[in-house]
Amino acid sequence: MEEEPKPGRINFISCVKWVKKGVAKGVPEKVRLNKQELVRLINQTKADLQAAETGEGDDAVTTRMNTDDEFNLENYDEDNNQTGTAQLLGIGSLAEIDGNAEEHFSESDDSDKEDDEIKPDDNLILAGRVEEDTSTLEIYVYNPTEESLYVHHDFTLSAYPLCLEWLDYEPGHSPGNYCAIGSMNSIIEVWDLDIINCLEPAYKLGRKPSRKKGLNRIGHSDAVLSLAWNKNYHHILASGSVDKSILLWDMDLGEPATTINAFTDKVQCLEWKPEEPQTLLAGSCDNTVKLFDCATPENYKTWQTSGEVESLAWNPLESSLFCVGTNTGFIHCYDYRQETPLWTIPEAHEKEVTGLSISDRYPGFLVTSSADGLVKVWDYTTNNQPRMISEKDFGMNLVHCLALCPDWPFVIAAGGDNKMNNFSVYDLQNCDAVRNTFESREVAQATNERME
Repeated sequence: MEEEPKPGRINFISCVKWVKKGVAKGVPEKVRLNKQELVRLINQTKADLQAAETGEGDDAVTTRMNTDDEFNLENYDEDNNQTGTAQLLGIGSLAEIDGNAEEHFSESDDSDKEDDEIKPDDNLILAGRVEEDTSTLEIYVYNPTEESLYVHHDFTLSAYPLCLEWLDYEPGHSPGNYCAIGSMNSIIEVWDLDIINCLEPAYKLGRKPSRKKGLNRIGHSDAVLSLAWNKNYHHILASGSVDKSILLWDMDLGEPATTINAFTDKVQCLEWKPEEPQTLLAGSCDNTVKLFDCATPENYKTWQTSGEVESLAWNPLESSLFCVGTNTGFIHCYDYRQETPLWTIPEAHEKEVTGLSISDRYPGFLVTSSADGLVKVWDYTTNNQPRMISEKDFGMNLVHCLALCPDWPFVIAAGGDNKMNNFSVYDLQNCDAVRNTFESREVAQATNERME
């Protein structure tokens, strides 16, 4: 019998991201923990946390609740208000460990080798989870042919995850399988998904200042809300922050190559234009969307929206179009060559539009999610007002995030904050209206696939 969750305890999925079939290693590597190394990591982490809590870093623990409480944290009961940063890591109860203390470690390995294997036709789903005092990145294996969905492995994170981005890049290495994570911390962590039992990210982007060590800040000064990897220039990663800036990271150098300060509020959304690798679309809480040519980022185009920009996406099949979802529940479609929206769906949702995905296979197929708890499917053309095809309540309360699978065009992954039901993978073809509308439609080819 499953244990009932404690009233008021935190347990939600904040962000999701798919990984295409065939990317992951068939048999991920396993870290064999060296006892002395584990001792060093634990004790160093505790020292870093103590320095943060005593304010040794200039921005120590200032970002923890600084994103307008997007994930409704204040509604959880007072019993969960543990102020120490160590609780976020789930290591608060650990004492200093003696490197000779053999009883702390186990050499046994009773994992199922068959479950460890990732098959060529498996997708991975990356999910950022916050559960009580621990933040984790969960790596799911999904295979609809075998009807399998399970957590393959996970990583313990240093702060609440707010956004995820898959990338294949690590400086000095051949292309791999990585996940960049933006969090309440200003530092971006990049984890190697092909390694199990890893305690540290493969590398980090950013550095907090330290008066004691004489170190200046590198990167953001507040929480990282959005990430976008450039699939054409693999060493470039864009990040948007509560600090109102966009940074273009040169991952070879480990520092920002360009800083964009064009917004007056938080930068919540970023997406590179598929066929123009220097063109970046960004949305902010200042009610604007801006389009940057990153070769000359001081020159940009601006559109006013109906509210704070919560989500946006380029149309993979019509490269001049993009859609925007706002905190007022509106959805707008723009042609970047025009000044006004092509169409608007007023109050498409009763609350903010937290997720927005456009199919790269079926023309006119748009999926949205919202804090109103609903996932909706829309049919649209360039010039005609969209019509809603279906809506579904997955019982997740607030739906925080949504993403379409790159290999199964009707399959979505979504995350919410229902403690007993906060992660769902669903085939929208199970909805008759969706299947009847799109299944017979001519399958198209996305712009970015034509380029490859």
